This record gives sequence, structure tokens and C-alpha cells, in this order.
Amino acid sequence: MRKSLFAVLLFLPEAGRASGHGPVFGLATPTNPKRGFSADLGFMGRIGQSGSGAMMRAALGYGITEDLKLAFSGPVILKAESLAPSRVAPFTPMTGDYESTLTWRFQRTNTGVGSRIETAAIGGLLIPGSQEGGGPLRGLKNAPGFIAGLVTGYASRSHYAWGGGTYQRYAAPEGDRRPDITFYSLVYAYRPQSWRTEYPRWDWRLIAELTGERSGAIRRTGLAVTGSEAHQLFLGPSTLGVYKAYAVGAGIQFPVYRSVSGVFPRERYRFSINLAYFF
Repeated sequence: MRKSLFAVLLFLPEAGRASGHGPVFGLATPTNPKRGFSADLGFMGRIGQSGSGAMMRAALGYGITEDLKLAFSGPVILKAESLAPSRVAPFTPMTGDYESTLTWRFQRTNTGVGSRIETAAIGGLLIPGSQEGGGPLRGLKNAPGFIAGLVTGYASRSHYAWGGGTYQRYAAPEGDRRPDITFYSLVYAYRPQSWRTEYPRWDWRLIAELTGERSGAIRRTGLAVTGSEAHQLFLGPSTLGVYKAYAVGAGIQFPVYRSVSGVFPRERYRFSINLAYFF
């Protein structure tokens, strides 16, 4: 049984039955196998010129079918950030919300031996946590919201490419509203022939991730906070390693474009580490 599980994980790009793991910052299409679980523990941080934040996030995913994945995640804020609103990562995001998401891979076209093009839709609910946000968001009345998005991509034995985006928006209790966020990403991954190894060796991939975030204005008592909109673009490397029923992903990104007013400090870099177990 352990050997068969490892085979599913190792050949996930070819089998299309694998876990929803790959890039740590960008969107991707993989889902869990039918009746397969995945447990994640992520640690994320954002470092700014005059402010920073850190968070741990746990997630549990379940494959309802081979193409339909349900996931729940919850945060532990280690240090509230004062930086511009951001998800950082699409599936285990650096926000204070509890999230329930459904990923539906509704299109799949085989293009050759071990290669395919596929598309997935993402939708979910966002429930505010008890921990307060930092900076300009401090004291803001929180309310539930939603997230919706789409991602499409190509996967083969050695090359992978995904592009997609999500949009999230919150309700406005007593006129207070957290910023809506439009998130988009482009991801390319490469798996050299020499790295396609079997147990007891690790199986690795190198990944380049470009992500963008456009956040709307903060609203207090129905009025927009001047200068609270932001638009940022980040680029950086990451890697994914699979060993038996375990996976490790880690990466770092740096800003390549920033349109942020003096309301928020400028972000210097961000990082993410994710540990996963499949069962």
C-alpha cells in the first residue's frame, strides 16, 4: 500500500490523480485522488522596510472525486502585519480568515504520453478569525466573504506551466469593509530527467513563480481610506520535493513592481514553507 501511494505521488504530473501541491505562491490545477486526504502545515512571512508579519496555517484536503477537492484551512498569526493586503499563497494564504474552498477540475485534454492540458475552477467561503489585523486594518469590523477563481495549465513529465487568478470580497458591517483582492499568477516548473527518482530517493522540481495582487480601498463607516489601494508584482524561485507520502515546498519572492502609498510600508521580500502528508 505504501509503495502504491508513493507511485501516485511520484507520477502526479502524468497521472492527474495527485495532491493539490506544487507551487507555494501561485495557482495550479492538481487535486487529491478520490477519497484521498492531504494535511498541510505552512509557515509564511512578509518582511517590509518598517514592518513585517509571520503566520502558520494548517489545512486539510479531501478528494471527493478525482477532479473535485474540498479543503479547509485555519491560521495562527504569529505577528500581525502592517503591509498592503495580500494572499501570498492561493490555497494556504497568509490571511486571518478560516477558509473552505472547493476546486473543480472540469477540463482535461491529453496531448501525448504523460502530458495534458487542464482547467480548474475555485470557489469558497472566508470566515474571519478572532485575531485582529495590523496596520490600517486594525480595529476594522470584519465580516465573511467569498473567493472565486480559475486556473489552467499544461503538465508533462518534465515541464509544467500554469496561469490563473482569483477574486475575493467581503461583506461590509456598519460600513466597514476589508479590501477586495484580485490575485493572479504565472508559474513554470521543470523536472530534469536525472531528478525523476524513486524511493528511497527524493523527487524534486524547480519552479519560477510570478504573482500579482491588486487590493481595493479600505472602507470605514462607508468611506474609502485615501491611498489604501495597492498593486504589487512579485517574482522568485521555489522548489517541491516528494518522498514517500511526504512533500516539502519552499520559496522566496521579491517585488518587481510596487504601487503602494504611504499608508503601507514597502515590502522587501516574502517567503513560504509548506509541509504536506498524504493519506
